[in-house]
Amino acid sequence: MTTTESAARLPLSGITVVELGNLVAAPFTGLMLGDLGAEVIKVERPGTGDVIRQSGDSGDAIFTALNRNKRSATINLQSDAGREAYHELVAAADIVVENLRPGVTERLGIGYDALSDERDDLIYVSIAGFLQGGPYEDRPGMDVVGQAMSGMMRMTGQPGGKPLRAGTSVIDIGTGVYGAFGAMLALWMRETTGTGQKIDAGLFETASHWSHYWTIFAQLFGDHPPLGSSHPAFGLYDVFETEPDEWLFAGVITERHWPAFCEAIDAPELLADERFETNEGRQENDDVLYDSIQETLRGRDRSTVVDALLDAGVPAAPVNHPSELLDDPHLTALDLLVETQSDDDETVQAILTPLAGTDIGVSHRRDPPKLGENTAAVFESLGLSDRYAELEANGAFGDESANNE
Repeated sequence: MTTTESAARLPLSGITVVELGNLVAAPFTGLMLGDLGAEVIKVERPGTGDVIRQSGDSGDAIFTALNRNKRSATINLQSDAGREAYHELVAAADIVVENLRPGVTERLGIGYDALSDERDDLIYVSIAGFLQGGPYEDRPGMDVVGQAMSGMMRMTGQPGGKPLRAGTSVIDIGTGVYGAFGAMLALWMRETTGTGQKIDAGLFETASHWSHYWTIFAQLFGDHPPLGSSHPAFGLYDVFETEPDEWLFAGVITERHWPAFCEAIDAPELLADERFETNEGRQENDDVLYDSIQETLRGRDRSTVVDALLDAGVPAAPVNHPSELLDDPHLTALDLLVETQSDDDETVQAILTPLAGTDIGVSHRRDPPKLGENTAAVFESLGLSDRYAELEANGAFGDESANNE
């Protein structure tokens, strides 16, 4: 569903979320909850806001991508009045999402224990570099730390090359998904128990969970070298260049695919070569096979080759640039591409959370907010207009030197 659909069909309509998040992980949790209909109030530091707002061009893109369907309220959490204002917001909310450094919310008196003492039905999602309780709990965490420590970087890149991070913040985003999943489980449990709970999600643990079939592989067969674009289970599973700097992926993952692949690329000599008759044979001769296919495909029109492979039932895809998603016919047909405004008021296309059900949808209702633009409106919508005026007079919402990272 898009903005043209009824908000009543959004499963989290009527749920209020307070997001105290920076960068990617917690904002991604807030993004998912907001796309599904929740009212998300993004609490930011006066003057500078979410750290990602100050991070150049890539920061502008990240903020635009992760902060639609939210309203921004600036609160000075270093002040008594600011902390009081934060408690007021949380008292009217269902879920808190935060990814501040471990110990910061407790020091400020706005952590789970302090907030749940005031209301026992609060759901509190805390995202950190590492789950609390282990020896790493106080270490600084970030996406690439999770990729590095989990072994993921060792599996990324070419054999003999240096370890590489993935080209997007996969661990931040994945941990944000776990945060949203935990929040929805806690909401479901609250319907039965009437009480809330604290949900913890960690970047290192997410990366370890996502990498753990290679951990099992290591126990059985030893550590595997980096994969490049291949996969050790299949004798043909890689990317190939057609026209200069135009690439496609092709995968032969069943014996039925092999003759279909050879026919689709018009390479009967490969089908006749006994070395490539079986998956095991293709694995044993993978270097020769790759070079032969690459020579066959070089200079061809990529779209023609991909279409021929797909017509033959062989898994294949163009290796796109991100910009090529902007007019992708599939995303367009599903109404997942929506127009929104970046922080510098440029109109861009964003991609909605890709969830759909018989009676479940997502929507784009608000562009990413300017810093603090909704502070007064948020308190007014919660019936706290008088309190807002009092708190504002006491310095709850100003002072650029405030620091809630």
